[in-house]
Amino acid sequence: MSVTPSVSTPSPAIDLRALRDQILSEAKRAVVGQEETLELLLVALLTGGHVLLEGVPGTAKTLMAKTLAHLVRADFSRVQFTPDLMPSDILGTSVYDLQQGSFNLRKGPIFTNMFLADEINRAPAKTQSALLEAMEERQVTLEGTRFPLGPLFMVVATQNPIEYEGTYPLPEAQLDRFLFKALVTYSPAEVEMAVLERYHQGFDARQLDLAGLQPVIDEALLVAIRRQCQAVVVDAGIITYITQLMRATRNSHDIQLGASPRAGIAMLLGSKVLAGFQGRNYVLPDDVKRLAAPVLRHRLLLRPEAELEALTPDMVIQRLLASVEVPR
Repeated sequence: MSVTPSVSTPSPAIDLRALRDQILSEAKRAVVGQEETLELLLVALLTGGHVLLEGVPGTAKTLMAKTLAHLVRADFSRVQFTPDLMPSDILGTSVYDLQQGSFNLRKGPIFTNMFLADEINRAPAKTQSALLEAMEERQVTLEGTRFPLGPLFMVVATQNPIEYEGTYPLPEAQLDRFLFKALVTYSPAEVEMAVLERYHQGFDARQLDLAGLQPVIDEALLVAIRRQCQAVVVDAGIITYITQLMRATRNSHDIQLGASPRAGIAMLLGSKVLAGFQGRNYVLPDDVKRLAAPVLRHRLLLRPEAELEALTPDMVIQRLLASVEVPR
């Protein structure tokens, strides 16, 4: 008896441009403006990365994270980082059960899908470092036992660029684990007026369920999207271009510490998703250029001479982009 071999039918391609537009459209029910930052958060989610949001208070950083978690059906957990916060407050600890006469593990808030580390630079380095293993390896080790985190796991951290009293600068190892650093600035006047009108009509950021937000992505679809983004074509010239940009950060006279190889990986993976958002299955140099600042600005340590010239990381990045030949 002959057996006909089964042929697996490839799943239909997902229209990433339409998906992006749908998510951003739904997000507008809660967040007015900040489309660029929302798109960066979405790119990070689809690449399995994490985002550092830097902006003054009241610019919707927390609201954007909560909105994205709602749109992808992700559990959300928020921790306010303070100087007295301990690693066990994030990871969890063993608690003695008097009735059973044994220790039981009580998991911390890190065991979620989307973890918001609010004002992360207000906690000391030992508490910040509690996130390192979870961000890089998607697991938490407690008392010798490893606990995996889900595929939706993502860290969104916030910090205030103005207040420095009572803060602890993030170590380079911590910063390097963030895929992007997004600068959240004040919105234009018309957007701010729209925010006031929204609240005048009864919007409450603490009750997103009443805003009519409809989830767009679930865990299964997210895995399928990541698989499709992995198949986006990257020409050898683009690989060379990213490599030259990374090496240019290490040879620049304005930079004391350049980008790590992890930055090049972030640039590559993020560019693939960005290409999909534009309806393409191949990466262009413009995709790389668009992500240069979010990928690099938090990874570069400028020389004192450059800071005396009032140069910012973004200014130096633009110089680097102008100095590296773009592939045809």
